[in-house]
Amino acid sequence: TLKFLFIFLIPLNVIANEKIYFVDIDYIIFNSIAGKKISSHIQDESKKINLEFKEYKNQIDKKKKELLNQKNVLSNEEFQKKYVLLEEEIKKLNDIIKRKNTDLNNYKNDSRDEFLKKLKIVLHEYAKNKSIQMIIQKRNILLAKKELDVTKDVIELFDKNFKVVEVN
Repeated sequence: TLKFLFIFLIPLNVIANEKIYFVDIDYIIFNSIAGKKISSHIQDESKKINLEFKEYKNQIDKKKKELLNQKNVLSNEEFQKKYVLLEEEIKKLNDIIKRKNTDLNNYKNDSRDEFLKKLKIVLHEYAKNKSIQMIIQKRNILLAKKELDVTKDVIELFDKNFKVVEVN
């Protein structure tokens, strides 16, 4: 039993002598120059999609109202034809909005992935220059000294190296 205990104490002692730093990745994503540009682009595109949706909805509501107003004037066949055409138009418009939302979600995921790739490069450079053994995410920490937070240094280095993150 003594050998077993001794084996576990050695690695803990080694780890205890190493400084472990942490960064707030979410803060860097939303507050770096490149991250703000990505967030702004996503917000702009989301607003455009919402405006288009509202316009489509207004158009459809207007057409529905017109069709209902013509219900007594049109024959059943003519009314059904126009109703089917309107339903097809609604389906097409819904498909357009769905596709745009999917494209926006793909852009969000791709931009985050690309951003994190760039951040990883910066973190490696920072750790190498400062002889840091380990940097962990802030959200995974229960308790740590503020002095171990290197977010400010990392965001400065990130902003210096990446003003824009290109997404393919």
